[in-house]
Amino acid sequence: MTASTYTRIYAVVRRIPRGRVATYGQVAKLAGLPGRARQVGYALHALPPSTAVPWHRVVNARGGISLRRSGGAEQLQRILLESEGIPFHINGLLDLRRAAWKPRAGRGNLRRLPTRID
Repeated sequence: MTASTYTRIYAVVRRIPRGRVATYGQVAKLAGLPGRARQVGYALHALPPSTAVPWHRVVNARGGISLRRSGGAEQLQRILLESEGIPFHINGLLDLRRAAWKPRAGRGNLRRLPTRID
């Protein structure tokens, strides 16, 4: 994956508003990478710990937090989402119908998005 691919993914993730989530597949599609949800995961995994990119707002297609190789990140993600007012069901999933980010039509032009990756 090229740096420009990561930059496009990060630009989309930055657009997810507080209190909303997007799926890996949704981010991939908005970044111009339809069908490449796994690449979104790789890009988010590559972020430095001090990043300003709101990685925690990206969840899997079921509304769950995907497991990571290193432990603890799942708990942190849940804490961050709950602090933004996103509740979880007893089964560990969140309600995508209520929490999903729905970008406005015509706002998918990534040329207008910031390109920093910090």
